[in-house]
Amino acid sequence: MPQQIPRRQFFSQSAAIGAGLYVAGQAASAESTSPNEKLNIGVIGPGGRGASNLAGVSGENIVAICDVDARRAAQAFEAFPKASRYEDFRKMLDNETLDAVVVSTPDHTHAYCSVTAMRQGLHCYCEKPLTRTVREARLVAQTAREHHVVTQMGTQIHATNNYRRVVEVIRSGAIGPVREVKVWVGKGWGGNTWPTDKPPIPEGVNWDLWLGPSAYRPYHPAYIPADWRRWWDFGGGTLADMGCHYIDLVFWALDLRHPLTCEAEGPPTHPETAPTGLKVTWTYPERGEQPPVTLTWTDGDMIEHVHDGHDLGGAGVYFVGDEGSMYANYGTYKLFPEDKFADFTPPEQTIPNSIGHHAEWIQACKTGEPTTCNFDYSGALTESVLLGTVAYRIGRKLEWDGAELKATNAPEAANVVWQPSRLGWEL
Repeated sequence: MPQQIPRRQFFSQSAAIGAGLYVAGQAASAESTSPNEKLNIGVIGPGGRGASNLAGVSGENIVAICDVDARRAAQAFEAFPKASRYEDFRKMLDNETLDAVVVSTPDHTHAYCSVTAMRQGLHCYCEKPLTRTVREARLVAQTAREHHVVTQMGTQIHATNNYRRVVEVIRSGAIGPVREVKVWVGKGWGGNTWPTDKPPIPEGVNWDLWLGPSAYRPYHPAYIPADWRRWWDFGGGTLADMGCHYIDLVFWALDLRHPLTCEAEGPPTHPETAPTGLKVTWTYPERGEQPPVTLTWTDGDMIEHVHDGHDLGGAGVYFVGDEGSMYANYGTYKLFPEDKFADFTPPEQTIPNSIGHHAEWIQACKTGEPTTCNFDYSGALTESVLLGTVAYRIGRKLEWDGAELKATNAPEAANVVWQPSRLGWEL
């Protein structure tokens, strides 16, 4: 009779075997080794963006739901009445038998929730950006690797067919070697100052837990449910919000990793809030036969959406190659010059269509198959994106050492690359 092993140990072992990390001497019953067995999932933050993530994993066993704001969680509690309810995710991890967690909290608690869960051997899905600070992203990726857990960052557009076809076209050489890319998003998360009035905390909101690792300050509706993105203590403005979605396409198509330099320009820096518009430029080194590339991001009231005479709308990516250029957004792409590519035949499909962004992660948790936005890939993407906010906040062009995670010409950048956590919330 095969020996029965705990669920968490089984799923961890299954993923390890699937990744080629065979664990000898362990066996499980036929029932527990079935890939059809459902995961026991704990959901941290089911409101807002989290509602979509909850829906994406709802075919599994939703064992527990945690939210510091009962108002935001009310719909999820009603939809999953058998799920245990928590305010503090740490108590959820202590009390429940889980295989995996979904983290859909504000940026400033991503790292703490994800790292704490992964250190307990739980697979992890976390919303973008992976973390609030650059060094946190490195820590999250390292933790995932050390604990051999299956991970996925919530860059849902990565799973779309259009992104996959764009990557294939760029890699086919249709527009030649790419040396420059422009990315822009018209959204603007920025501007404001810390409120000075102190309204009462609404019933159902655990404000201390919402703050988590960030410095204590009184509750104010200027922060929640969504405007926390404007504040450096909680988010990183438009770049942190949207950069991982659009720059993801550039990272994937051009095999980017760590930049050599990063500089930013915008309005005078504010110690508390992100700008209403920002321009960031990164340079990346050669990658094999691919040439160095310059990547530029603009957002908000500094958006640049006209390229080579083409007005390309409110958001997108523009690849500039030696033999032509390509515009892409979430749902479509177009090659220029139009007359040159009038009869363009796309290359043979080499990247399989996704079974679904959440489905990829669920399947990988059970089988060990790779995920497309695992924390190794997504951690480096997040590091690069957030480095733009670092360059802006210190007001200097950064000469970046990606291996050592430091600006070699600007030691003061370390104070933004990594910021201390509140007592009791250290990682």
